[in-house]
Amino acid sequence: MDRDTQVVGQSIAFLDAIERASRAAALNRPVLVIGERGTGKELIAERLHRLSPRWAGPLITMNCAALAETLIEAELFGHEAGAFTGATRAREGRFEEADGGTLFLDELATLSAAAQERLLRAVEYGEVTRIGSNIPRRVDVRIVAATNEHLPALVDKGRFRADLLDRLAFEVVTLPPMRARQGDVPVLADFFGRRMAAELEWREWPGFSDEMAAVLEAYHWPGNVRELRNTVERAVYRWERPDVPIGEIDFDPFASPWKPQSVVTAETGAVVDKSAPPPPAAPTFTGATSFRDAVLSYERDLVADALSRHRYNQRAAAKSLSLSYDQLRHAMKRLGLAEKPS
Repeated sequence: MDRDTQVVGQSIAFLDAIERASRAAALNRPVLVIGERGTGKELIAERLHRLSPRWAGPLITMNCAALAETLIEAELFGHEAGAFTGATRAREGRFEEADGGTLFLDELATLSAAAQERLLRAVEYGEVTRIGSNIPRRVDVRIVAATNEHLPALVDKGRFRADLLDRLAFEVVTLPPMRARQGDVPVLADFFGRRMAAELEWREWPGFSDEMAAVLEAYHWPGNVRELRNTVERAVYRWERPDVPIGEIDFDPFASPWKPQSVVTAETGAVVDKSAPPPPAAPTFTGATSFRDAVLSYERDLVADALSRHRYNQRAAAKSLSLSYDQLRHAMKRLGLAEKPS
C-alpha cells in the first residue's frame, strides 16, 4: 500500500483497537478487521503486516468488491493459459504473489459462495490450484481480511460460510467510528489541517476558530476519518486568509441550488426535472396576535431553518440568507435564537 500510514488518535476506544492489532501482529494467524467505511481498516492491515515477522515480505491487497464475480477466483488463485476466453498466458494469483507475506482481502463479505469454498481450502491446507490446472501449489500466506458487515449475522442468513468464518476469526479487531472516539476529532482535524497548510506552503498554521472547532466536534461524521480528512482539507484550501483562524466549513460539497435532481419515475419511466428549487413553504402564524408578532415569527423560522440546514455554521447560514455575518448575529440575538442546539 502506497499511503501515509500514520495512526492518529488518543481516545480509549481507538487505542484499545490499536493495541489489539499490535499484539496480534506477531502471531502467524489470520485476523479480521471490522469497521464502518472510512474508519481506517487498510491502515490496521498494514500495521499488522509491518509489525509481523513477515514485514520484509510482500503485502498484497485485493478488493473483493471491485471485481466481477467471474474474475474473483482467477485473481485470487491464478490461471493457466487457455483456462478461459482471454487467458492467453498463465498468471499467478494474489495468493502466489503474497507468498512469504500478507494477503489483505478487503470487502470480504462480497465473496461468492464458490470463492469462499476455495478460500477455505487455501486457508486450511496452505495450497492453491490455478484455474485450468490440477496441480496444487504450496503457499505461505497470512490472511488479513476486512469488512463493514457483521459476519455472524451473514452466517445466520446463509450468505457466509460458518467454517470459513471459524478459520479466519482467530482475532477480530473492531474499529470504533468517529462518534465513539471522544476527543479525537480536534486531534485529527489539527493533524490534517497542518498537513494541508504545509502542502499549500502557508508560513504557519492558524487553526480553526472556536466556533468552527465546536461545529467539527458536534458533527456526526457518517464517513468517519475519511470524511473528516476531506472536510478539513477542503476547508483549508478554500480559506483565503492564512493569517486568520479558519471560520468556514462545508460538510457537503454537493450542496448547490443548481445540483441535478432529475429522477426516473418507477411508474412510467419518464424523466422528471427537479433541478429547480422548490417554492418556500407557506409561513404559519400560530399564536401570533399582531402583525409584528407574525413578522417576528416568520423571521425566526427563516433564520432557524437556515442555521439547521447549515449545521449551525453561521457564515454559511448568513450567505444563504443574503446577509452579512454581523447581520445574522444581530438577527439571532434579536430573535432569541441560540448559537447551537443544546
